[in-house]
Formats: sequence, C-alpha cells, structure tokens
Amino acid sequence: MTTPRPTPIVSPCKKVCAVDGQTGLCLGCGRTLREIGSWSSLPTEQRDEIMQELDERMERLQSLGKLG
Repeated sequence: MTTPRPTPIVSPCKKVCAVDGQTGLCLGCGRTLREIGSWSSLPTEQRDEIMQELDERMERLQSLGKLG
C-alpha cells in the first residue's frame, strides 16, 4: 500500500513582481522577498500560513494606495 502524497500548495505568483519599498510586499502576490525566494523549499504548513495572510496583505496594499 502506498502512502498518498500531500497536494502541494501552488505558488500565488501573479507574474507582477514589484516589491513595495515601504511594506516590503510584492504588489502582485503580497509575499515578501524572503517568502518568494524560499517558497519551493518551505514546509507545506508554512506555505499554507502565508497563503492565509495574502488577502489581508493585498487589502493593506490597496488601502495604502499601492495598487492601481
């Protein structure tokens, strides 16, 4: 019997890679440079935690007038 593999969390990258100098967040996906650079090596649990924060981060960028 084989053990099922966990489903990997897909990268939230939107191909709009521009990091805001004030917040340190990518204007496309809301991740930090460190999170972007280490995404593929992060444990699934950590990627899931980051994914849970992205909507709030993007709302913050919007409220600061950082998004078009």
